[in-house]
Amino acid sequence: MTTTRPHLRGFTLIELLVVIAIIAVLVAILLPAVQQAREAARKSQCLNNMKQLALAAHNYQSTFTFFPPATCVAGTSVSQPWSGQAFLLPYIDGGNLYSKIDFSKGYGQSPNLDANIKTLRVPVLICPSDVNDRTRLTTTAPIVPEHYPLCYALNMGTYLIYDPVTNRDGGAGFGPNASLNPGSYTDGMSNVLCMAEVKAFTPRFHDAPPLGSTTIPTSPADIATLFGGGAFSNANGHTEWVCGRAIHNGVTTTFTPNTVVPYTTGGVKYDISACTHREGAHATNPTYAAITSRSYHTGIVNVSLMDGSARSVGENIALETWRALGTRAAADKTGEF
Repeated sequence: MTTTRPHLRGFTLIELLVVIAIIAVLVAILLPAVQQAREAARKSQCLNNMKQLALAAHNYQSTFTFFPPATCVAGTSVSQPWSGQAFLLPYIDGGNLYSKIDFSKGYGQSPNLDANIKTLRVPVLICPSDVNDRTRLTTTAPIVPEHYPLCYALNMGTYLIYDPVTNRDGGAGFGPNASLNPGSYTDGMSNVLCMAEVKAFTPRFHDAPPLGSTTIPTSPADIATLFGGGAFSNANGHTEWVCGRAIHNGVTTTFTPNTVVPYTTGGVKYDISACTHREGAHATNPTYAAITSRSYHTGIVNVSLMDGSARSVGENIALETWRALGTRAAADKTGEF
């Protein structure tokens, strides 16, 4: 007898390549949708963070009758002033951390230094879309954790932040040494920014004496020529959540969201923030700053308002409208928000 075996036919090379090509096409179609869904979730979480911070400011006001100051400085007597964000800790589930802080000492002094307060991550201060959710390390040996960044900055006005001679701020949502109450916001609390997004590890100038006029710059390109000297870092802006200086914990409405402020050094182009003498770093010189709101959300930044709400703002918002949102008592509000 002759036994015949059935012929087993496998995939040919061409068929296998066709199957792989089909799978690749499906992945190419589905991956952007998955990424968009993830970004939508991150954007939603970011808005929730901002709302929680705005409500925390109101809870602070209910306790003390005024909103938290952006920082507390007096001449040059405070070298490491605490941030307004630090004052909000008890109202953003940070009571345990708050209880460890001695606010009569700088954040780099004992006992605060011993508790490593400045290196601790505060989750509600970090946007889930920010790619630099990481510790800032020292640049010299021994390499150890030095600070932790933040992504949500207090509204510090349009350009002037603080005049140590008059103790005057720029009419912002928050100010150094300020004790503002709801009646201070004569434009209406729904028309004044509370906080806006910033990018952690932003290139920055600080302690840069302004050259020429101290009027509000009209072009981002002016910043590179207006600020002379000072200290430049290619990555240290918004890296210290504990710090009450605006270059770290603040934002200004000098330019609309996501505006590129160019600066070139060593053949490398940067998108910078800049300020003159930091608050409390000089007894008589005022602090001016161009600290742009930036985010990793395409085309928008998230903001909160002084009424406790949070929303997204397009980067194409009219400059006059954006600047009006930066002040609590504008002569008039123009444009639509």
